[in-house]
Amino acid sequence: QVQLVESGGGLVQAGGSLQLSCSASGGTFTNGGMAWYRQAPGKEREFVARIRWTDGRTLYADSVKGRFTISRDFAESKMTLQMSSLKPEETAVYYCAAVSDIRKWLMGQYDYWGQGTQVTVSP
Repeated sequence: QVQLVESGGGLVQAGGSLQLSCSASGGTFTNGGMAWYRQAPGKEREFVARIRWTDGRTLYADSVKGRFTISRDFAESKMTLQMSSLKPEETAVYYCAAVSDIRKWLMGQYDYWGQGTQVTVSP
């Protein structure tokens, strides 16, 4: 059974940095990819960034380009999201997602989700 566990959330001041991690177990995503989403209170879940497992190809939401970096570690089956220059409006629960089918990954369709980690950015 696939399990995704996020970690690294917390409280940070505006302009600060934070690194999130997502550890995967019970499955492999060699032929697919992973992604980060976030959901702020009262808002819909939104895409943040994604990465293809084979070649590390990435895609970012326009709002985070140049500030966030997504990466993956084959050996540890882990994905990270390095966030910098954080803004208060980026306060949200950040979710890790994964899929083992590259076609689904291309369409932004994920089969597995983590429980989320809270990121709070204070003014």
